[in-house]
Amino acid sequence: MREEFQADLREVSRLLVELAEGARVAMRRATTALLAADRAAGEAVIEQDADLDELYRQVEEKVADILARQAPVASDLRMLISALHVAADLERMGDLADHVAKTALRRHPSPAVPAELRGVFKDMANVADSIAGKVATVLAEPDAKLAAELEADDDVMDNLHRELFKVLLGDDWPYGAETAIDGALLGRFYERFADHAVNSGRRVIYLITGETVTDETVAHAE
Repeated sequence: MREEFQADLREVSRLLVELAEGARVAMRRATTALLAADRAAGEAVIEQDADLDELYRQVEEKVADILARQAPVASDLRMLISALHVAADLERMGDLADHVAKTALRRHPSPAVPAELRGVFKDMANVADSIAGKVATVLAEPDAKLAAELEADDDVMDNLHRELFKVLLGDDWPYGAETAIDGALLGRFYERFADHAVNSGRRVIYLITGETVTDETVAHAE
């Protein structure tokens, strides 16, 4: 029975890694759609979102099945409950990539962002890609130290988000309100993508150490 239980846990872990990798690919494609006005990339993201939703559903069903059959306690129960939280964050990351892609498609064939914003969005996309890759890694091979690095990565994203708003709110902004609103929303999508990745990393730290990581504990450590 224990062998079967461990096999079930491994399957949950595999699904989470697949979900994390899928969210990473989705944001890569969404960025291509955004910066290169690539319609095919944007449509691929929207199609892929259904696959990510299905993976999320599989995690929920698998965890519910394990809880019903195995009645786990202590660390095993902690792992399963954490898996549900992580899956929700990863699914949301996929949704945010979907939002970026839809914004790009709404403006197609014109670029969704003007030249003045391309640099900051390229940087935000690079950070998002690195963060998503790191989440997939720590889910595949739990590592508290690597998971903790996500906090610093998120600080980089937050700084870029602030840089974006400096451009949008500058007196010399040459475009109208609609373009500024699109830029603000897109920045929020990337920033929230990173936040959900951090939440996943904190869950991994909790699983390994038993210690809950919050914004308050991070601020205290700093």
